[in-house]
Amino acid sequence: MTHPISPAASWLRLLLTLLLSVAVFHGYAQDPPGQCTVRDQRMYIELRKDMAPPALFAFIEKYGLEDLALDAFLKRNMQDSLRRRGWVVERNNAKEVILYRPLFAGADIGDPAQRLHLTAAPPEPVPVSSFGANRFRNKAPFTNRDSLVTFYLRGQTRAGNVLLAGSFTDWQNGALRMQKVDSGWIAQVRLAPGKYWYKFIVDGGWQVDADNLQQENDGRGNTNSVYFRPNRVFRLEGHAGARSVFLAGSFNNWRKDALALHRYAGGWILPVYLGEGTHLYKFVVDGQWLHDPANPDRMPDGHSGFNSVLRNGKPVHFNLAGFPNAKAVALAGNFNGWRGNEIFLTRTATGWTLPFVLGGGTYEYKFIVDGRWIADPANPLNTGGNGKGNSVLVVAPNHTFRLKGYAAAKNVAIGGDFNGWNKQSLPLRREGDDWVLALHLHPGKHRYKFYVDDKWILDPGNKLWEQNEFRTGNSVLWKEPIPQPLP
Repeated sequence: MTHPISPAASWLRLLLTLLLSVAVFHGYAQDPPGQCTVRDQRMYIELRKDMAPPALFAFIEKYGLEDLALDAFLKRNMQDSLRRRGWVVERNNAKEVILYRPLFAGADIGDPAQRLHLTAAPPEPVPVSSFGANRFRNKAPFTNRDSLVTFYLRGQTRAGNVLLAGSFTDWQNGALRMQKVDSGWIAQVRLAPGKYWYKFIVDGGWQVDADNLQQENDGRGNTNSVYFRPNRVFRLEGHAGARSVFLAGSFNNWRKDALALHRYAGGWILPVYLGEGTHLYKFVVDGQWLHDPANPDRMPDGHSGFNSVLRNGKPVHFNLAGFPNAKAVALAGNFNGWRGNEIFLTRTATGWTLPFVLGGGTYEYKFIVDGRWIADPANPLNTGGNGKGNSVLVVAPNHTFRLKGYAAAKNVAIGGDFNGWNKQSLPLRREGDDWVLALHLHPGKHRYKFYVDDKWILDPGNKLWEQNEFRTGNSVLWKEPIPQPLP
């Protein structure tokens, strides 16, 4: 199994490869079945629909495009991976597809200084995560007893004043004074299970935790250390003679050597934070996959075995009416990497049903009826706007978009980085003279616009906006993390 490539690394690898090979493409006497080019301040991917699979896979490997799921896009028009990484589908017909991504940020296109930084990876947005495991070096993970977490800064004992600031203190506004000990500084904070960002302020200077390998950019140009307050402990009893035990599952794209369990007297252990949702997993013992013998909740893995299952939260009920003669109906979506052989519905007197736990978010999905992929016929929300795309589901909405002053409009939708700027998948409903839509937005920065009767407009009720590559601007919304209640 190959290791996934981070979006920043993939983008940089593709850009450098293009800069080295762009002259070669201009020398073709006829169009090849697939090519990448740079023109008009954009990077383009052009593919013919009749491209043979070996040629497609060679093309993907050459340009480091494994994270775009181009094969799924060409076969089933699944665009999730493309949209998440900023690619736009310019053309998609029976013969060819053309994708592009802006080479420079819109506001920087005219800035000559930006052209000198082609080798710098773009800042990463704060990733959405329903799972996390801490990774420290030179010191043990912070102790956690009865929700009281002890943050520890190693060394720097000559400092006169050290503060702890983070998402749990409103950063500097509520920074906590740390206590000096023989080997560094400590501060205790009561935290609910979840994901938190933090930094130390040492004699007025901000610094990340150098011993914490988990760091993230917050989308505003700041790099912060990340701490996960665990709420779940994975244990595998026995296997004392094993050299290594790893945890792999739907929460980490089934990477088999990324989450190492630690040996203890009775076996192997790994504390983690696990958010709401349905999580499939297995242990990997010296390279051999096995389900959790202590967990009776299992699902078929599509390979004559089983995945262990953990469910956190309230279930969403997926229902498909009819299809009495079908042998099997499965569910797949961006919540499970579009794997169509692991989540199966149960037959009822009138059709098929499945209670499935999902955390808050906006999801895309389809049913697979005896191998045939179909959208949910009972769900009007669809990425294609006509039932031919992916069905769209909003779970636990936490923000309501409202457009005023367009009472005479016939159709209003919203597009943004949260749905790949799809102008069909998220229509607003009329509420008096207003148009409204409730969505679930994850913490961080969101860019969006309204699509009113075939025309994109900025949100007139939001004064915050920024320039884009088309010089038409995007409205901007920052969603702050919601403090988690203590247990």
